[in-house]
Amino acid sequence: MDTSKQDSSILKEGFLVKRGHVVHNWKVRWFVLKADKLLYYRYEGGKRDNCHRGTIPLTGCEITCPYLEYDTRPLVLRLKTNTSEDHFLEACSREERDEWAAVIGAAVQKLPSGTKTVPAPSSRSSKSLQLHNVNLSQVVDSMYDVHSGIKLSSHVEQGCTYINCFSGSTVVDWLVFMHLALTRVEAVTLASALLDEGCLRAVGVRSVFAEHSAALGEQFLDDSTALYSFAESFKKRGSVKSEKSVCAVEMSGKVQRRGYLLKQGHKVKNWKVRLFVLRADPGFLHYYDPSKDDLSPAGVKGNVQGNLFKIITQTDKHYFIQAPTRQEKMEWIEAIKRHT
Repeated sequence: MDTSKQDSSILKEGFLVKRGHVVHNWKVRWFVLKADKLLYYRYEGGKRDNCHRGTIPLTGCEITCPYLEYDTRPLVLRLKTNTSEDHFLEACSREERDEWAAVIGAAVQKLPSGTKTVPAPSSRSSKSLQLHNVNLSQVVDSMYDVHSGIKLSSHVEQGCTYINCFSGSTVVDWLVFMHLALTRVEAVTLASALLDEGCLRAVGVRSVFAEHSAALGEQFLDDSTALYSFAESFKKRGSVKSEKSVCAVEMSGKVQRRGYLLKQGHKVKNWKVRLFVLRADPGFLHYYDPSKDDLSPAGVKGNVQGNLFKIITQTDKHYFIQAPTRQEKMEWIEAIKRHT
């Protein structure tokens, strides 16, 4: 699996999550970028298939990065071929997504009839254009209004109970209904600014994951399963109480490293690609199935021993992990060692 003997014609390769054309599910594939095409392969049994599963021609291809239409998948870029066929690819981080877009864009520019990359407006530029006259404090005051403000409720997510909170889609609905935003896109921009300024905070697994993702920054999710509450500094305005969840504590650490790795199953000894996220203060290593919209983390905490990429938890549970290259393996081991 080590790519140290890489073909000189390969410009970039690595894991991405691809949306299917007929059935719109998401599958992890190994992508190989060449001068005029992007090939993708299955990765099974800890190794790449010999035959590629598909080809995306790059001549005349347009790139949209970031592609912001997927609320629960903020790290997607879109490739539109010269036959108007769309391909949606998700990376493990903003840096990786932007690097893929840049390398693909450079390859497209070198081809005949190449077109320029079409960037979508970033959330930061949208804020500066749309929110310069918005008083965020007044918006929060309106959200607290007893009669017309946001209604607080309790939510149960993956065995954890969160009280006095609300979903991301509830906030977006309310902002549009109160004419504080004309569209849902504007409402998400406004809610993101409230999150960025510390007026709101993420409390659910999905929203905390998004907030602490180094790839996403402070993007607010228009999602019925993404949970938020008023920030501690604003709770003096009302009688809001908060219940701290073990899940929320686990997810509250600062993200140190993200990436796609292969993990061996405990019962069935097969290898599956997982998105690993290393957090510190508190220190946890979580992994996710990147093909699923419902991000269900499994906590892993332990020490790395020797040169093997093997993690042993405090309960003596062993995790066997593969990285695509030796360099990535050593970087992950060093990163984990610093936080165990």
